Amino acid sequence: MPRGDAISSGKNKLGLTLPEVPKDPNEQNHGENGIPEVCIERLQEEFKQLDCTDKQKDRMEEFFNSKRAVGELKQDDLVNICELGQGNGGVVWKVRHKPTNKIMARKLIYLEVKPALKNQIIRELKVLHQCNSPYIVGFYGTFAVEAQISICMEYMDGGSLDLILKKFMRIPENILGRITVAVLRGLSYLRERHRIMHRDVKPSNILVNQQGEIKLCDFGVSAQLVDSTVQTFIGTRSYMSPERLEGAHYGVMSDIWSLGLSLVEMAVGRYPIPPPATKDIDDLFHEDPHGNRPRPEGYGCYKSLAIFELMEWIINEDPPSLPRTHFSPDFCDFIDRCLKKSTSERADLNTLLNHPFYKRYENESDSQDVANWIKQVFRVDSDVPNDNNQRRVGT
Repeated sequence: MPRGDAISSGKNKLGLTLPEVPKDPNEQNHGENGIPEVCIERLQEEFKQLDCTDKQKDRMEEFFNSKRAVGELKQDDLVNICELGQGNGGVVWKVRHKPTNKIMARKLIYLEVKPALKNQIIRELKVLHQCNSPYIVGFYGTFAVEAQISICMEYMDGGSLDLILKKFMRIPENILGRITVAVLRGLSYLRERHRIMHRDVKPSNILVNQQGEIKLCDFGVSAQLVDSTVQTFIGTRSYMSPERLEGAHYGVMSDIWSLGLSLVEMAVGRYPIPPPATKDIDDLFHEDPHGNRPRPEGYGCYKSLAIFELMEWIINEDPPSLPRTHFSPDFCDFIDRCLKKSTSERADLNTLLNHPFYKRYENESDSQDVANWIKQVFRVDSDVPNDNNQRRVGT
């Protein structure tokens, strides 16, 4: 993502620049191959503290047994199956680990940096071994080969929510409620257990699988990697909070803004800045009440803005909101609390974890409704030719 002085398109009346991302001081010790020993008994104790369901415990135990079997990752042991999509600064592939036949998602990031910085990024990424939560995508490991850094993760066969929005124009409110619970629990876990924020909450970094699980990926555990890739990736800035765009100090409250903006986009079927007219939203819901139509090409926003015009809009104009004629009062209020421009007015994590909209869905431990919705998405997608289906999942 280019910095302000590297962007020539669009107006920049405010002289805006992208702020530096603070470095994360956390660093963990690992074994000789960079993979910590996995102790299922210790993990089960952690799960008790995380208030996991029995199903979540079983799934996490299954993943860690798989991770233990994989062991140290090597370039020659991975075979590409198909490209899954584009991530921050790199390409994500579906791969097979030859010794175990385990399917993974491998993110390849191309960085022309000095060896010392590359080694520091690898060290920082190994902190991901400690991020064990039902709401965080599992991490197998990372390694570097020449200018490529590989990050191998749990494969989520339902894909990312931004790609799902290309098949289904909107996501139903009850599913968005489950997404909200998962994202808030993931953010809370990162803050409470690791004292880090995500830094990049958006639909493409929220993944689902056919078991109905919803997980976060691509959080900024490596400040050096965030700082390196952020210079070449524009899309992330669309979800940044006003204080972050202005270069002010920011923290987890910035993630709250990004969550609110993402939820509005997924609810109405288009990026909401600048906001579409009320009549356009009414017509959209009248023509397609359930949002089951595919999103037309180029329909992701109301009208296109140059990047600095967009940044100025986020900072100077009223924040987006949900049309109250189409969504529940609790959901509309939840969004309004997330999208306060001032951090002193914006709801914090604890407030949102006690909000009526969150409470409505937090006790629905059965993920069958999400699983059924994913199956419906795949049924719609089954009419797409096979060569397109191979690219349908992203992380």
